[in-house]
Amino acid sequence: MLSLIYVAGFGLSALFLALWFYKQRRDGGAFFPIMLLMAIVAFVVGVASSELALDEKLLVLFRDLTVLGFIGLFSRLFLKRFPLFLFGLLLLAVGLRFYYNNFMQYALIAEPVTVEENWSDDGELLIELAEGADLQTLEPIFQYYGVRASRAFQPKLADQTELDDYYVLDIPNDQKDWKGLQKALDKSGIIDWVEGNESVSVSPIEANRKLPEVNRKYGINDPGLEHLWSFEVMSMDQLYDFLDQQKIKPKKTAVVAILDTGVDSKHEDLTDNFTSINSKYDNDPRGHGTHCAGIAGAVSNNQKGVASYSRNNGFVKLTSIKVLNSSGMGTQQTIINGIIEAADRKVDVISLSLGGYSNQTKQRAYEKAVKYANKAGCIVVAAAGNSNRNAKDFSPVNAEGVIGVSAISEDLSRAVFSNTVEDIKMGVAAPGTNIYSTIPGNNYASYNGTSMATPYVSGLIGLMKSINPKLDSQQAYEILHASGKDTRSGSETGQLIQPLGAIKQLMK
Repeated sequence: MLSLIYVAGFGLSALFLALWFYKQRRDGGAFFPIMLLMAIVAFVVGVASSELALDEKLLVLFRDLTVLGFIGLFSRLFLKRFPLFLFGLLLLAVGLRFYYNNFMQYALIAEPVTVEENWSDDGELLIELAEGADLQTLEPIFQYYGVRASRAFQPKLADQTELDDYYVLDIPNDQKDWKGLQKALDKSGIIDWVEGNESVSVSPIEANRKLPEVNRKYGINDPGLEHLWSFEVMSMDQLYDFLDQQKIKPKKTAVVAILDTGVDSKHEDLTDNFTSINSKYDNDPRGHGTHCAGIAGAVSNNQKGVASYSRNNGFVKLTSIKVLNSSGMGTQQTIINGIIEAADRKVDVISLSLGGYSNQTKQRAYEKAVKYANKAGCIVVAAAGNSNRNAKDFSPVNAEGVIGVSAISEDLSRAVFSNTVEDIKMGVAAPGTNIYSTIPGNNYASYNGTSMATPYVSGLIGLMKSINPKLDSQQAYEILHASGKDTRSGSETGQLIQPLGAIKQLMK
């Protein structure tokens, strides 16, 4: 809604500005100045009420007001006579369309999942003890600083990972001497690693454009297919025909775990493809996880909603592990515990439509978790992020062993918000704008984000693992890359996944 107010307010501001300059040469009047002022107030309110940081809001306002200034100058100089006025309005419409597509469309999109850059807001640290060290050695330090310590992770196969050496330190809110605490921990000589247990939050962004209408037929009866431009660019009809004509059967039902805000397991378009591992994960107060689930594995050919990677639904099941609470908040610890639980339960694909800004001190625990999952046979897929930056600076997508996913728009170029993946070892692209999928309560909505692109890749890898259960992360990436399609943004996005090509490559 805020995006609509912002875009409409700006467009009306440009229109009333042009009309004002044209009319004042004739009869003046206060109508157009008043309407101009109201339109400007509307788009300023749209920006001010968004989730952007203050400096980002000011940047958007400065940019847009500068553009309005140029429109006013153009109107004053050229829109003097009626024929020129009509031609000028046409040029203005074309210019505004270009400006909307390239600058305004996602201007108010905040990062769907953000991680604080310094210490955790909750006053928590993750520490890794040296092998064989005793936590009791640190008890005097804990007592002095009022710190409480508890084990951070409890993997079943503790002998295969160092994650069981991690502890979370809960530091009192009134403890100001962080540097002193860190120095004391460093001097103890038994700590290998210290990093903040960063807070994580999720905010799905609703698309503000009219849903696309697709005429291609897929041989299935799901009504929402008319909105899935993504199926066109991935040639899903060809995949469906190939699976049917070749009579390909799954060697196993692959399980794709959505690690998110939960999943509405009772949704009409998910329930038949859903398997529960814990009932507390099977609801979704926020809607983000349910939207991702529908993209990865909605029930096909059931006369409801959308569809996924096969007509007969026998290849992939979905499950949910809730790593964010009902407010959409979580921590690095909850995400890693989700990865560990998914690995211990032997799921096939872990789908992470989350992440945040990182530096080299914030990847170690994630990398150990991904390594643990890979050893258990899980392929980990993560969103590149929505900051229009390089994904190498974001975790967990930059962790070793993760397949990172950028988002493309309908014109096959990188979505303006998407981080780039040219420096991610295993980076691919998938549709990520105006993606129509399931939300709680048997409803449907269209969202934007690398959060939406990620489950397209997760679902396809699930299909691949159902056909070849021994498939590992590197093999999956190499197939997706080799069979993928060039985008207009080249290495910034990686190859656009092509399901039919991937399955053919898999079966060679």
